[in-house]
Amino acid sequence: METLISSLRITVATMAICVGAYSAAVWAVGRAVTPDTAEASIITRADGTVIGSRQLAQAFTQPRYFWPRPSAVDYNGAGAGGSNKSPTSTDLTDRAAQAVAAYGATVENPLPAELAAASGAGLDPHITERAALYQVARIAQARNIPAGQVEKLISDKAFAPGGVFTPERIVNVLDMNLALDNVQIR
Repeated sequence: METLISSLRITVATMAICVGAYSAAVWAVGRAVTPDTAEASIITRADGTVIGSRQLAQAFTQPRYFWPRPSAVDYNGAGAGGSNKSPTSTDLTDRAAQAVAAYGATVENPLPAELAAASGAGLDPHITERAALYQVARIAQARNIPAGQVEKLISDKAFAPGGVFTPERIVNVLDMNLALDNVQIR
């Protein structure tokens, strides 16, 4: 009986240290180093209603918004993952064909590959500046604003996550769409 009680004490102590203390330490370091991302980059309205997260893609389908990359997990943040389908899969081919049709891509104006293919996790919240610029005409027409105004918004919001080591700038789709909702027609 004495061995059982000792074993239970060791188990409880190990769980407290390895689960509780370690998790708290990782959270505290994350909070100190990158406070915004440690709290999931949640965006809320003034009344506290959650709009979304800067770290997870959301489905936007209205013509007046930037559209993210396709998602193999239907933008469900509870389970990130790719489709694990072969590049020759008819499902992937059909999904890509639907994306090409939705964007109205042509041979003269080909669709950037990222707008037809899901990211590895299926939840990438960013698209390249090029993919955002590809959507300007649709958004400007749907919102009845000058295309130059949408292009300026993209230019203002685009950033290189790796600095000089990242050749292509990206934009966060949710940030862009929130900025679009705040654009004043000039």
